[in-house]
Amino acid sequence: MTVTSTPRTGVTLRLLDKADKEIVKLDRAVLGAFYKFQHDFRRNPDAGGFHLKQLEGHDRLWSARVNREWRALMIRLGGDDWLLVSVKHRGHVHKNLDRFNYGINHITGVIEYVDLQVVEESLLRRGLTPPAAAPVSTPPSAPTPEPVGSQPSEEPLFRAFTDRQLADLGVTEPLIPIVRKLTTDDELLGLAEYAPRHTGEVLLRLRDGVPYEEVMEQVTAPVAVTEPERNLDVDDWQAAVERSQTVVITDDESLQSILEEGDFGRWKIFLHPTQEKLVRRRYSGPARVGGGPGTGKTIVALHRVCHLVGQLPPGHTKPVLLTTFNRNLAADLRARLLSLGGPDVLARVDIAHVDQLATRIVSEADPGNAKRRIDDTSALREWRELLVETGESRWNAEFLSDEWNQVILGQAVTSRSDYFTARRAGRGRSVTRAERAGIWQLAERFTQRLETKGLETHRQVAERAARLELARKARIDRRAEEREERGGLHNLHVEAGSGAWLRYRYRHIVVDEAQDLSAAHWKMLRAMVPSEPDDIFLVGDTHQRIYDNQVTLGSLGVHIRGRSSRLTLSYRTTREILRDAIRVLGDADYDDLDGDTDTLAGYRSVLHGTEPSLRGARSWDEEMDLVVEQLRAWHDVPREAMAICVPTNDMVTQLADRLARSGITPSEITQDGPRGDQGVHIGTMYRFKGLEYRCLIIAGAAEGLVPRASVDAWEHTDPSRHRRELHRARSLLFVAATRARDALAITWHGEPSRFLAPLLPPR
Repeated sequence: MTVTSTPRTGVTLRLLDKADKEIVKLDRAVLGAFYKFQHDFRRNPDAGGFHLKQLEGHDRLWSARVNREWRALMIRLGGDDWLLVSVKHRGHVHKNLDRFNYGINHITGVIEYVDLQVVEESLLRRGLTPPAAAPVSTPPSAPTPEPVGSQPSEEPLFRAFTDRQLADLGVTEPLIPIVRKLTTDDELLGLAEYAPRHTGEVLLRLRDGVPYEEVMEQVTAPVAVTEPERNLDVDDWQAAVERSQTVVITDDESLQSILEEGDFGRWKIFLHPTQEKLVRRRYSGPARVGGGPGTGKTIVALHRVCHLVGQLPPGHTKPVLLTTFNRNLAADLRARLLSLGGPDVLARVDIAHVDQLATRIVSEADPGNAKRRIDDTSALREWRELLVETGESRWNAEFLSDEWNQVILGQAVTSRSDYFTARRAGRGRSVTRAERAGIWQLAERFTQRLETKGLETHRQVAERAARLELARKARIDRRAEEREERGGLHNLHVEAGSGAWLRYRYRHIVVDEAQDLSAAHWKMLRAMVPSEPDDIFLVGDTHQRIYDNQVTLGSLGVHIRGRSSRLTLSYRTTREILRDAIRVLGDADYDDLDGDTDTLAGYRSVLHGTEPSLRGARSWDEEMDLVVEQLRAWHDVPREAMAICVPTNDMVTQLADRLARSGITPSEITQDGPRGDQGVHIGTMYRFKGLEYRCLIIAGAAEGLVPRASVDAWEHTDPSRHRRELHRARSLLFVAATRARDALAITWHGEPSRFLAPLLPPR
């Protein structure tokens, strides 16, 4: 349960998960009346205008007048504690009262409410409504479609499971007789829409063909009550509400956020029980949360920050660091944290992307530094020029650039002897001790070259920041040892001479998109916070790694073994989009940031939508016409809720020009975010990390562009790099596809990308 603050009014009014989804569908006039109702009810529920009355035959269900035509249904938990479960037209409240079913689930221990008549009407609508015709642009489905969405069957869908088995998985027991009657996938989706969320998750997983034991392990076990509570009291409503997905409405603003933002605002209010546990758990050291796109990792990170701030003693410092890989993501985190926790939480949190943080550390140590920062492409050009000047032919520039970035700078290696023993995992080609000596000599010459030109790279800054922070940590630890020798007393002369009490920069660090940080970044962060409970909390997914930073956290002092968790339920992407996105990844292996293999096993969605559209063209010019045609087909979607991602910057420019000439306003995504509030967003695939849209087009998904043609040059000269580059290209396409919420279209010209082969019919 997420509680925004202590109620300040006469009664406690809570909102049950899914009730808000029903409420936001009401027309504006009724919404306004409901807004006034909850405000007044919290102040004085005994006011005569509410006509508060207990429903006949129900010991806890009450109705209250919202306006002349509408009524609020509420469960009285006890005393002045109320749980709002529905808002209905008055004509539907007092008929067939036994259809209202509510209770405490004996497996999950949460409060569940279901209107059996609404569920049955949904199934009836599904049964009478023929499947929608596929759009003209949609190609034949892939050869092995998912079970959900398959042809109707006269046989009951869940005939293989007993009532007891379904109940043991946590399926809402009053719904089991209805579950027994389901014969089509449309009916199942209709039930899942109105059933308690856990019931929908369980049934959809079983229908997907997942074995009973795996559904128990992946879906039910994480939210089941713990063993000491196994014999839970199904009449203890106060205990049950603490386990349930509810929000206490403590002020008008918290409700307004839900009503105005709809699904986009729910993340601030409702957490899945598995997310809630991760947010509030006390960890004995660094902890990691993994999971596929849209599973709420960033949401967990933001709520975790609020939780940590809530544990701080009063003060004006910023002992919590929230960091991520780039500027766009950091700006988004700041905006979302302000929306979630308000200015009081924001005031206690330092938000900066890792390169900004590293720059700050280096500038602190060298305030007069005036070097010009260059990117990896420019650095590679400098490597090529160095090899030409020196006549060196044993190594190519790409190999040396990668060795310098990933091993020497990436691991903050500062001496030749350290380089001799540095780990080179994932580098493919092994090198002898004599070869390492030659590489180190070239690296020193390269560093001197940049120094002479007044240049530096982001990776150099990160490496230097790591060294500075490690040295600072050593001083802190040394003083702590000296203080312990003095019986815990500070050496006032030493502290005064330093101008400040030397202490760690932060008490807690929370990292988003952890898979994209380099080893130097991790060394810097590890040194910024003491090794104590709840020190580092990181979220990430290596299937979404789009930069060549492969690390093993344990070797860098960030020990997450035994404190790793995984989220598997996607809240963003439909089952259809998710299925195709996973197929793009193929059977490639992905690491878990600590030397083992990561997996998307159990990754699922309860959302249902249309099949992704895949269309090819003969030329880029013709493909741009397809893009314009698709945007116009989504005529009922606001332009700012659509986006197009492409492989190159040139394609962004060309496509923006084509849209403008077609009367569609484009808004290019830069490193600082979209250039305007209006129009369709366009950017390279790299710019879409952390974003989401209702409708999205991936354009230019052609062979030679995704992956780029130059990648195959490494296949025979450097097989390891070839595998890494293909991994990265797959991940980039996977990230792009999973930015879509409701609809996804993929286009190409010439040959489609090899990664699309699993989505296309056989030739």
